[in-house]
Amino acid sequence: MCGRFTLVKEIEEIEERFDAKFSQNSYSKNYNAAPSNFLPVITGEISDQIQFFQWGLVPSWSKSTQIAYKTINAIKETITEKPTFKNAFASKHCLVLADGYYEWKTEGKDKIPYRITVNNGEAFAFAGIWETWESVSTKIPLYSFSIITIPALPEISHLHERMPVILSAESEKEWLNSKNEEDSLELLKAPEINQIQYYSVSKKVNKVFNNSPELIEPYNHPIQGSLF
Repeated sequence: MCGRFTLVKEIEEIEERFDAKFSQNSYSKNYNAAPSNFLPVITGEISDQIQFFQWGLVPSWSKSTQIAYKTINAIKETITEKPTFKNAFASKHCLVLADGYYEWKTEGKDKIPYRITVNNGEAFAFAGIWETWESVSTKIPLYSFSIITIPALPEISHLHERMPVILSAESEKEWLNSKNEEDSLELLKAPEINQIQYYSVSKKVNKVFNNSPELIEPYNHPIQGSLF
């Protein structure tokens, strides 16, 4: 599962890391990226540009955009079978740019938010798929994406049983260009556990309208137990 993430690097660092330029001057640091937001992605079609697509995939055949609330994640194990995802998986791959993501763990009577990072906070890319949907009335295209998930590494499965696919830097271009189902599935794997770090953060991240640097600062929560 991946329901919130971050991208808080400077614009120059992001462009250098991914060898691509932002297609518009609308980038701002995001400490709490949430579904329905328009967020930075790179597609195989225009790999030297960073574009902004909506998080929550809307297939081209969908009658409305309401489906997007159910399609923020695509499960690797069923992605080639589900009508919502299989066409995009076959031909429309993207990189979803990030430098961390959040998960919530039940501890006692509480749900504690954690931020998971890679290589001490370096920028990375989730494996994503994207689609174009067009309104019948306005004819304005909507570009949207979904993040692919896999079973979590055992060492972090206590945070959540699933995790987003974090591509290695070496496999990013392969993912963008892959059109073969078997090869694409092979790229969807977890990073080495020694690359992963995590720490608890403030519950302020629970509210999507909170979006400030304090959200990614370490925060120690008192654990509330049960009397029974």
